[in-house]
Amino acid sequence: MKIGIYGQYYREDKTECVLNLLDELRNIDATVHIEKGYLEILRDHFDIADTYQTFSDFSDLDNSYDLFFSVGGDGTILRTILYVRDLDIPILGINTGRLGFLATVQKEDIKKTVEVISKGEFRVKRRALLQITTDPGIEDQAEVNFALNEVAISRKNTTSMITVATWLDGEYLTSYWADGLIVSTPTGSTGYSLSCNGPVITPSTDAFVLTPIAPHNLNARPLVIPDNTKIRLKVSGREENYLVSLDSRIATLSNTTEIFIEKAPFTVKMVDLEDQSFLKTLRNKLLWGEDRRN
Repeated sequence: MKIGIYGQYYREDKTECVLNLLDELRNIDATVHIEKGYLEILRDHFDIADTYQTFSDFSDLDNSYDLFFSVGGDGTILRTILYVRDLDIPILGINTGRLGFLATVQKEDIKKTVEVISKGEFRVKRRALLQITTDPGIEDQAEVNFALNEVAISRKNTTSMITVATWLDGEYLTSYWADGLIVSTPTGSTGYSLSCNGPVITPSTDAFVLTPIAPHNLNARPLVIPDNTKIRLKVSGREENYLVSLDSRIATLSNTTEIFIEKAPFTVKMVDLEDQSFLKTLRNKLLWGEDRRN
């Protein structure tokens, strides 16, 4: 079994779980490759005697991997996707952060998780991504043109609102007068969009959602659209530039740059263990059904 591991940070109270993970993977004779920077972080804090092969970016990987472990929180999984991209490698997140909808394996469950993985007793669910292009094109667009959670348009260097003119499949929808606009996948509906009063969408739903950020017109509500919709956005405002973010990556664009958003031509595989489900995670993370008064 060929396994990739990616993480970002060292946290004294959390990172030892990756040592447990390495031990358990050794027990099943897995071939382990660790992201080079993360392995250096681990070696700075732990005595790791074993020699591991490393990778540094997407070009070092191929589709021979059986599984990728992402050690951290949901943000780490979003970074992991930059390595996996369209290689169709299933990703499983070990949660060492706080609120996590994607990283669902707790550190105390690592031993059981590796046993289950080694037996093939897990499901793989595909998650849709967003892809953007711009007119005129932006440099290095191929490195930043897809997102698992959301594409967000927001103001820059101003406290004034911006206007985001929006077209769906070539038909004019409206101009959002707001701090910005979020275009979210079902996966991202529990992230930034949710904090802006967007709806929660189950991952298997073939839909995207447009969620305005602090709109001036309170009648501007989130809008759920089919995921085959082609979206065109044009920004205007007092400043000459605005921000576009794709998950955790941010770029500055001029107001003369239009953005085109559509469903990406590839999906990402996420691992679901038998005792996990999106609805169970939703109840646990959002405390649905709990009455804190009692």
